[in-house]
This record gives sequence, C-alpha cells and structure tokens, in this order.
Amino acid sequence: MEILSFIITVVLVTASGALAPGPLFFANISHGTRSGAKGGAVLSIGHTLVEFPLVLLLALVFSQVATDIAGEPTVRLATSIVGGLVLLVFGAMQIYHFLTAKSDTSEYGGLTSRNPLLLGLIFTGLNPYFIFWWLTVGSRLVVDALAFASTLGVLLMYISHVWMDYAWLILVAHLAQAGRRIVGTTWYRAAMTLLGVLLVYFGTIFLHTGLTFLLSIL
Repeated sequence: MEILSFIITVVLVTASGALAPGPLFFANISHGTRSGAKGGAVLSIGHTLVEFPLVLLLALVFSQVATDIAGEPTVRLATSIVGGLVLLVFGAMQIYHFLTAKSDTSEYGGLTSRNPLLLGLIFTGLNPYFIFWWLTVGSRLVVDALAFASTLGVLLMYISHVWMDYAWLILVAHLAQAGRRIVGTTWYRAAMTLLGVLLVYFGTIFLHTGLTFLLSIL
C-alpha cells in the first residue's frame, strides 16, 4: 500500500466521524459561543487524550495477535468483514438522514461547564458511538497501519485523522462565536451526504476484501 493511498483512505473513511454532529460537536458549539476558536482547540485536546490511548491500545492488542502465524489473517478477516458491514450501515443511515432531515435549529445547547478540556474528555469517553466506531471500522484501519509500517504506520494513520478533529472543531467554535449556523445548512447536508456515499464505497471494498480472503481459505 502506497503512503499517499493509505493517507487518502484514512482521511476519507474517518472524515465522516470527525465532521458528523454528535455530543462532542454540540458541546463544542455551545462552549464556542463564549470562547471561540481557543475553546475549540482545548476541547480537541480533551478529545485526543481519550482517542489516542484507545488507538494505541488497539494497536498493542492487534500487534500481539499478529505474532501468531495464524493470527494476522484472522484479524484482517474479522476487521474487514465487521468494519465493512458497519461502514455500509453507517453510510446508508447517513445518506438517508441528511437527504431527509429538516433544518436543525437546536445546535446551541445549554451546557454550563466552562472547562473545554473536561467537555472534550467527557463527550468523547462517554460516547458509545465513538467507542463502537473504533472497535469496528477503526480496528481495520489500525490493522492496515500495522501492516503498512508497524508503529510508525499507526502514528501516520492517527495524524492523518486527528488534524481533521482540530481543524473542524476550531472552525465550528469560531463560527459559533460569530453567530454562524452549521447544522442544517445546504452545504453541510451536501457534504455529509457525499461522505455517506464514500462510507458505502469503502464499506463495499472492506467487505469484498474480507469475503475474498474467506473464500480463498475455504
């Protein structure tokens, strides 16, 4: 796998999770109305303090499994099929949601915490969607990263993803402070629909890879 192809795959697969509206997104908007881009940056750090250790833990687990001769093919098979199915489901749901959703005016919440680092920690660590995503789709990316360049591959994979978290959350917080709406705008719905299509595309590729390997060993 070429380095550019690997980076592009990581960016496109993880972009939907980084840009999608969720607890962290709305917490960022709520706090951003007061603190702006600086608050978005600190909240992003809180998010990273949860996400990066989780990625390292997954890498450690999969690297240990891969020490077994039969382990790595099993891991790649499982993560390809499970990750592919999850991407297909998430992609289809995202396309449906953003094609049918009406304008959302509830993006400004009533959070009272003034500590963006704490908000980043809480709304990341207690988000079941976030954990589930990394245990399924993210696991496939971690396995590919390990196969690509071991620990350096994992670091490259994470850097290729995490910059979007910072760029997006900082931008959203800045726009929130300026009084600009995000959710419900035509461009946002179009972008998220396109990302949903890309999720279906990569889900199909992951699933095809897994099923092809499965048929080859039967």
